[in-house]
Amino acid sequence: MKKIQMVDLKGQYQDIKEQVNQSISEVLENTAFVNGPEVHNFQKELEDYLGVKHVIPCANGTDALQIAMMGLGLQPGDEVITADFTFAATVEVIALLQLTPVLVDVYPDTFNIDIEAIEKAITPKTKAIVPVHLFGQCANMDAIMAVAEKHNLYVIEDNAQAIGANYTFANGSKKKAGTIGHVGATSFFPSKNLGCYGDGGAIFTNDDDMAHTLRGIVNHGMYERYYHDVVGVNSRLDSIQAAVLRAKLPKLNAYNKARQEAARKYTAALKDHPAIVTPVTVTNVDCNKTNGICDTCDCHVFHQYTLKITNGKRDALAKHLQEMGVPHGIYYPIPLHSQKAYKDSRYNEADFPVTNQLVKEVIALPMHTELEDDQIEFITNKILEFLR
Repeated sequence: MKKIQMVDLKGQYQDIKEQVNQSISEVLENTAFVNGPEVHNFQKELEDYLGVKHVIPCANGTDALQIAMMGLGLQPGDEVITADFTFAATVEVIALLQLTPVLVDVYPDTFNIDIEAIEKAITPKTKAIVPVHLFGQCANMDAIMAVAEKHNLYVIEDNAQAIGANYTFANGSKKKAGTIGHVGATSFFPSKNLGCYGDGGAIFTNDDDMAHTLRGIVNHGMYERYYHDVVGVNSRLDSIQAAVLRAKLPKLNAYNKARQEAARKYTAALKDHPAIVTPVTVTNVDCNKTNGICDTCDCHVFHQYTLKITNGKRDALAKHLQEMGVPHGIYYPIPLHSQKAYKDSRYNEADFPVTNQLVKEVIALPMHTELEDDQIEFITNKILEFLR
């Protein structure tokens, strides 16, 4: 058995090495390192893949979220509701723009934002909702869009972990994650399902005016060189990263399918242990109505495969796995509302029962496109041996 990696980027690279190397060499030869043809071609190809009118590439996923909020014209003091159980970048950009982050709890099974908690958190100052499609699974966008329409709010999808996932609406139609709200943002960090070999990100929208504004913001507020029409930032996807992403994009569906198959194998091995709660996928609308990993499984692309260990032995299991040479991740060990940077007297611990429990129970197993059956068998056996 080869060494187990949390993310096997080297193994993935070997499969696309020739194409990646050729694409990078072409960028080096034409020296169009910023806003070159590779960037524009990737933009068009990603628009086609997602079925969205506009993709605006940028420097990273955090910038993508910040630029999306800038493009909506949110003002200091405006309240933005998002999930307490997620990576800090989501709330970080809210604070950086001097907006007011409003953290709410999540569902215990999907880990995605709780709709009732959103409703309870809305005030006259609320201007936007940021659902996070956590670990690769779409949040309940039917309900979120309904709440947003009812209260005249913007929806900014944090799609950093769910590129390629489909959302099935109540009427049976489908859209790609990140293309449903007013604007979506994603990351191309190397470990993502679609990752480059450095930093990168993108913003999605179907709104022509919004897209025009965003394209100016990413480039110092310029639409014509040296004429600055809006306050902008310097956040552009470089051509070498675009070349890598162009090589990977045609394989994204296959990459996601490999992750889904690995998830099913993990679940088959672990589902019957009373102290292990394996991931679930939603049936489509009701985030509390689940049936394990569904057969089609296109709502979840398993950026992470995250278990809950319910017998109080999560930390001991993590130590055991480390000793056995099995990498793992605890995403996330501290709720955002408890982080020093984001503590606020507005928050009541009683409002976060799920998040406060999840941080004690979750553990993510190795998940990537190169996982092999003997590795999955080894990992699951070591978990079961310890918990028995």
